[in-house]
Amino acid sequence: MLSEIRITGLGVIEDATLDLDPGFTAVTGETGAGKTMVVTGVNMLLGGRADSGLVRHGTRRARVEGRASAVPKSIVQQAEDRGGELDDDELLIARELSAEGRSRAFLGGASVPVSVLGEVSGDLVAIHGQADQWRLLQPARQRETLDTFAGKPLLVPLQEYVAAYKRHRQVEAELTELTTRQRDRLAEADLLRFGLDEVAKAEPLPGEDTELAAEEDRLAYADGLRTAATTAADALASEADQDSTRPNDVLGLLALTKQVLDAEREHDQKLADLADRAGELGYLAADLAGELSSYAADVDTDPARLAVVSERRALLTSLVRKYGAEQGTVDEVLEWTKRSASRLAELDGSDERVELLTGELSELDAKLAELGRQMREARIEAAERLGVAVSEELTGLAMPHAKLSVEVHETTAGPFGIDEVEFCFAANPGSPARPLQKAASGGELSRVMLALEVILSDTHPVPTLVFDEIDAGIGGRAAVEVGKRLARLAEKAQVIVVTHLPQVAAFADRHAVVLKSDDGSVTTSGLVALDEDARLKELSRMMAGLENSDAAQAHAEELLALAAERHKPRKKNRSKG
Repeated sequence: MLSEIRITGLGVIEDATLDLDPGFTAVTGETGAGKTMVVTGVNMLLGGRADSGLVRHGTRRARVEGRASAVPKSIVQQAEDRGGELDDDELLIARELSAEGRSRAFLGGASVPVSVLGEVSGDLVAIHGQADQWRLLQPARQRETLDTFAGKPLLVPLQEYVAAYKRHRQVEAELTELTTRQRDRLAEADLLRFGLDEVAKAEPLPGEDTELAAEEDRLAYADGLRTAATTAADALASEADQDSTRPNDVLGLLALTKQVLDAEREHDQKLADLADRAGELGYLAADLAGELSSYAADVDTDPARLAVVSERRALLTSLVRKYGAEQGTVDEVLEWTKRSASRLAELDGSDERVELLTGELSELDAKLAELGRQMREARIEAAERLGVAVSEELTGLAMPHAKLSVEVHETTAGPFGIDEVEFCFAANPGSPARPLQKAASGGELSRVMLALEVILSDTHPVPTLVFDEIDAGIGGRAAVEVGKRLARLAEKAQVIVVTHLPQVAAFADRHAVVLKSDDGSVTTSGLVALDEDARLKELSRMMAGLENSDAAQAHAEELLALAAERHKPRKKNRSKG
């Protein structure tokens, strides 16, 4: 439960702290004082949407902090998993909203996404306001309420049904895709088979196109290559002209050079080094001449081979244009064949997939039908009990003749079963029960909502319940009965009520007021816990608009006395527990 709420810079509230205890806490105040900001602040802690316009004028940011004690271990673990920790056995939950609209959330001191607050805080606090009353008129909300009341006999098969229904939709969509696109799949498969056959007949090898290009160049220019190699080899080493005393090739000239230098090398070391270099050049020239002669002898000038290579290159080029990618290589064609073979296997297996999915769909149909039947039986049984229980609560809320009935109508299978749930209401004896949204006034709807909350508190407990003017549209005796029911509800949960009715506030265990001060230019509100005297004055103001009215004060004293009588057995029961 919440032990403290602190609000700073939110709306008209500059800085206010509300200390909370178990039981029933009432929050009151004049119109415009900022009572609603308390509920808005709690809603921010729950991860709700926050408007930057709520940030107090002249303030950079609004901040709401909540301290929760006796936190369930599962929630503590979630906080620790995100880097948070308890502070004196309490979990700190905080939310900041900047004037520019940026929002930050904190859990146990650690920064977390705002959505995390909704995941965690939703198990700690539930807010009920006039908007929730109108949501109760929606068929989906009525079904959820009935399902919650029904408990495990419904919720267990419902969970299984929801998962099966989701899978059913997926299988149905895949089947539709496979059957409606069958012609396209067949055409795609034919194209892939043609391409794979064409590539398979060519049997290209990795890197083959590069090797063939080089070979084709050699074959096409074989005569020129051989002539160049032969001429170069002759220049390096050829038989000397017999009519000349001077060599006419490189090897002969290098040999002559070394011979001349060797004759004088013993007279100068530098000349001797030059003679050695001339000898090295002779050895290199001899090797090069031999390799050139060998290359010239190996040059292939076969025209038939050139034709074969050219034809093979043309075939590979055609494949590359059809099936290659950006680089335009045979390797890309080979990669395409791998992908296409895989896709073709997938397409060829579609018929088997259709058969498997059809079988699974039949099984899911049977499963959904059986689960839907179980859920329908559970809903019908729970609907009878819920209608009786709410009608009994309405009797205690000054509506002795009002009846709520819960109708369960069979319909086509949907995400949550085969039922439509409708709340019907009759305010007076003899009146036909009509849909709640058509039959109930605002005040009657408030009491139906409260009656449901009292009943559901036994089946789906939440540690802290916040009510935002749930008493709107009622007064007099009915307001007194609402106060009694809220006090009764506070026996099972912490209850925080923002109210404008003294009859409701009188039954609270604690009473806080939102006070407004105005210095002439800026309005500021703060929360103040009231003692007995101050509480009497506040109740008098709420009844008569005047704090010092003797009649209002007498009425306030009477209300407090009535509430005290109501509290006595509750306190006694607690002491026994």
